[in-house]
Amino acid sequence: QLQLVESGGGLGQPGGSLRLSCVASGFPLIYSTVAYFRQAPGNEREGVACISVSSSVIHYADSVKGRFTISRDNTKNTAWLQMNDLKSEDTAVYYCAADPSTPCPEAVNNLGDDAVWGQGSVVTVSS
Repeated sequence: QLQLVESGGGLGQPGGSLRLSCVASGFPLIYSTVAYFRQAPGNEREGVACISVSSSVIHYADSVKGRFTISRDNTKNTAWLQMNDLKSEDTAVYYCAADPSTPCPEAVNNLGDDAVWGQGSVVTVSS
């Protein structure tokens, strides 16, 4: 069974940090672009960041550029989203996805039908 298991969400303070993890199970992550998306209540899903297979191409949405860092370790079948300088507008459910067909940066706009999605991690930024 192909799965992405997410962890690391929770409550963060404004200006604080959280790190999300995304672990692939049942398939090698090395063949896939990894992307993070988020969806806040009442909002459309937003592409946050993506990283290519070799980590040579990384793309961020303007809303998180300079604050968030996406990374991956293919030997651990894992990707991460480090979120620093959190703002209240970062509150959302965050999803990681792995797509073997769509390169980065295109992946933040649309993923292919063969993309595998994580279950989502709730991030709440509040004092």
